[in-house]
Order: sequence, then C-alpha cells, then structure tokens
Amino acid sequence: MYDLVIRGGEIIDGSGAPRRRADVAIVGQRIVAIGDLPGEAARTLDATGKVIAPGFVDVHTHYDAQIFWEPALPSLLHGVTTVFAGNCGFSIAPLTGDPDDTDFVLRMLARTEGMAPEVLRERVPWSWRSTAEYLDLIEGKVGTNIGLMVGHSTLRRAVMGRRATAEAASPEDLAAMQRLLRAGLEAGAVGFSSSRVPTHDDGDHRPVPSRSASTEELLALASVTGEVEGTSLQIIAVNQVVPFQPHDVELLTGMSLAGGRPINWNTLHVNASNRERGQKKLEASDHARARGAKIVALMMPMTLGARFSFRTGFMFDAVEGWGEAMRAPLARRIEWLRDPHSRRELGRAAASEQRFRALVDWDNRIIFDTFHPKNHGYRGRYLGDIAEEEGRDAWDVLCDIAVADELRTTFGQLAFAESLEDWQAKAAVMHDPRTVVGGSDAGAHVDMIADFAYPTRLLADGVREHGVLTLEDAVHQLTERPAQLYGLRERGKLAVGWYADFVVFDADTVDAADLETHYDLPGDSGRLHADSIGVDYVGVNGALAVDQGRLTGVQSGTVLRSGKHTTTPSLD
Repeated sequence: MYDLVIRGGEIIDGSGAPRRRADVAIVGQRIVAIGDLPGEAARTLDATGKVIAPGFVDVHTHYDAQIFWEPALPSLLHGVTTVFAGNCGFSIAPLTGDPDDTDFVLRMLARTEGMAPEVLRERVPWSWRSTAEYLDLIEGKVGTNIGLMVGHSTLRRAVMGRRATAEAASPEDLAAMQRLLRAGLEAGAVGFSSSRVPTHDDGDHRPVPSRSASTEELLALASVTGEVEGTSLQIIAVNQVVPFQPHDVELLTGMSLAGGRPINWNTLHVNASNRERGQKKLEASDHARARGAKIVALMMPMTLGARFSFRTGFMFDAVEGWGEAMRAPLARRIEWLRDPHSRRELGRAAASEQRFRALVDWDNRIIFDTFHPKNHGYRGRYLGDIAEEEGRDAWDVLCDIAVADELRTTFGQLAFAESLEDWQAKAAVMHDPRTVVGGSDAGAHVDMIADFAYPTRLLADGVREHGVLTLEDAVHQLTERPAQLYGLRERGKLAVGWYADFVVFDADTVDAADLETHYDLPGDSGRLHADSIGVDYVGVNGALAVDQGRLTGVQSGTVLRSGKHTTTPSLD
C-alpha cells in the first residue's frame, strides 16, 4: 500500500516536457510510481483539474536565521520546497564563541539584511561554533530542504576578529580562513559566498569584512570549493555600474576558474526599457565561457514592491544627516519626529539628499499600513494627495501619521505595473542559458519585501496574464534549472525514485494574495506576509507541508549536505 497517492492531475514534471495526465504514488520520502495507478493508499489527494509539479527551488535566500522562529518558512505557501541560504557573505556560521564576535555577526545581519536585532537576540540560540554544529542543530527542525553557504564576512570575522573590517589578510590569516572554510564544506555546506558591494556596511557602519579582501584572497577561498564535491560559488554583483567593469568580470571569471565551479551573481531585473543594459551585464558570461569558466546571473522575474517604516530606520539611517535619529532608541526616535525643530532639520536634510533621492520623495509615497484609528482613512493614498487636500507639507503629514502609529506606519510604492513588452523582455532573458530564475532574498528585509512569493506571481503574470511563457516552461524555470545550478541530486523533477517534493496548484487561479504586515515578533517587529492563491498542496520529502492551502507545521525538510545531496555542477 502506498503512503500517499495524488490522483487525477496533470503532471508537469519540471523538464519542460508537455504535461500529461497521471497519478503519483509516494512511499516514505520517495516517488515510487507515476502513471495510471490502481491500489490503495493511506491518503489520497484529488488533483482533478489541477497541476502536479515538482517543488520549486529558490537559490538565493537568507533564511538561515529565520528557521529558528519560523521553521515552516513563508515560501512554502508558494510552492518552494528547497532554499539556499548564507548568501552575499552573510552566514551565521562559523562563530568563535567570543560574545563580541557573535554580536558583530548579529548586528551585521541587522544592518545589511534588515533583520530586527531584537528578534535575532531572542529567537536565535547562537550556541554553535563550527558550521558542522550549526548544520547538526537545525537537522530535523526545518520545513523546507535547506542548503547553507559559508559567508565570507562571517568567516573573515571568525579568523581575524576586529581586524577583519579594515585590514588585508596575512598569509597566516588566509591559511586559517581556508582551513575553516574547508571544514565547513566537508561538514556539508554547499558553497562559498561573498560581497564587494559598496553599500554593504556592518552594524557600526563600516565596510563589511569581505569588502577588505583582496582579489588574491577571494581566489584562494574560491579554490577551496574545488576540493569538496557538490559545492558552488555566489557573489552579490560586485559593481552596480552597468555594464560590469573589466576588473569585475575578471574577478568572477577567476573565482570560477579557481574553484572549477559556476559562480552566480544577484540580481538581474529586466524590463522593456533596460533590456539592452541587462544584455551588457550578461556579456560577462561570454567572457567567462571563452576562458572555460561559468558566470550565471540570477534573474528575478518581478518585484512585489517595497515597504518602509521609521520603526526600524533601515535604509533611512543612510540618508545624509539622518543617521543619529534613525539609530536612536524607539522612544527617542518618536520624539525626534514629533519635535517641530528636529523634524524640520530632518526634512531639510531629506530635501538635499542625492544618493537615495527616490527613498525620500515623500509626495510619491503611498501609505500602506496604519494603526491609530485616526489614520485609517489614509491607507492606500499618496502622501502628496493627502498633503494637497489638507494644505500641508507631505513630510509633515508623514511624520504626524507615523508618530500617531508609534512608527509602525508602512509606506512606499506599489509594485511597478509591467506591460506585455516588459514581460516579453523578461521571458527572453529567462530563456537565456546565462541566467537562472531566483534571488528572492527571502528571510532578509522581512518588513520591506515579500519576494518569496515570486513563483506564484510568475505563474499568474508571466503565464496566465501575459502568456509569454507556457506553463511547462515556467515550471522548468522554477524547478529543474535552479536545481541544476547547484547540482541537486534527485530534486527539481518528478521522477520515479526521486524525492517527493511536489506542489499541486490550480493553473487558472494560482497567484499571491495581497501583502499584510504582521507584528508578531519580539520587539513588536513587523514582517510582511502574503498567502498564496490556488496552491492546494505542497509536499516536502513525501510529507504534506501545505494541506488545502494551509501550513501543517511538519518539519520534514532535509539539511542539504554537499556531496551527499548535491553533485558538482557543470561548467558547460
């Protein structure tokens, strides 16, 4: 007797092949049969009129901290069954046991990835030292399959301590970093990640440790990945200028060659207006290929928009003249925005801001969430319209709303309304072998972005609304292609003998619901949430993680170990 049979659905197996009507039978963690299947099962799911697909794979998240307070990760609702974390050089292992080092990593995550420090302090145990100890600690306690990268900044801090943020590594430092990285990879970490982005600062607003690394250091660490089966390389785009500068291309190419591994970078956003610029960045992949290396761009199909608040102060603390106010304790921050004099000074600083001009364009910010009863009428309205109606300045309007809400107010801009031409440009790039769909950043900036919902939005917008992708193609982009980037064994496709990671959804209705802000974390910290629409069931290793659209709470995910659950990805 089978443990579970999914009957009556149309299988889209992830390979890009045409759909077919078939049943899927599962015993334990594996698919044991696909076809017209008689026989009994402990449970049968009726998928009539629905699609049965492999579980989706998100190759770029920061979930390595969030799993401690939310093991049933929000991506599960949107069909994601496998995630990779520890990206951009920011893992939470290894540690040294020194409280100063742990505090540094915690505050670095709070600053660069927008994670609330109160949540990190109260919900993350910080009890491990080695990567092996961290992986062992989360084994059996995760709702999705999760692979961990070893982050360069965390690694550098563990070896160099306070010198990591400002000094070049000595030969002894580098050798120690290589040993520690090697130990992490041999324990099961799936690769090495780094960042050279000039906006990445630590909790003290100094460059994160990886930004002090030389090219030689990056190449030496990349080479360690080549010693361990099933490992990969990741870096956040080393220069925000389009196209990449020659030294950027040489660095990525050199790292790929040193490790004998593909290196992926994030994130490429494409629409009709910037398609040519995106193609310029993809030329880095051509250069690498000519040298026998492989560079892959992670391409996000869309963004769900961004929401901001003064409660965390994230991003606003980078506005010239705002740092002290936005880093002050909450009560002091409220007073700063309430006091006419300090409010006026902040307003003047914002008016002269150049680097983050769009961030402080108050007239064009929409009010999303409000909490004081007198503010409810402002929801969904532009600050500029409110200001004109009330005969006031938009900055004063925002301050009054935010102060009344004790700074819980969220505001920002709606997701960009994308045309058919935009989606045609996206589809062309998705089909480009130099790209892979991914890069949600899920687990980071949880009060600002909810791009963890990108799979359901891709199916809704790219397939159903605009028709630029077939359903088979979209599923292929969400499953087999990202699985191959990281060399996943027996995942990313529905096949007999493979792991039973699956999603059952209604192609006619699948989508992401409207965003909501939930304030249910320590320190009254907020997080964005979006339910899925039309996703009936999600299975992780044969167990139902989502049942009739609701999380079950089962923790059937596997901690993916290099070599065991991954094979070395191809450079072809």
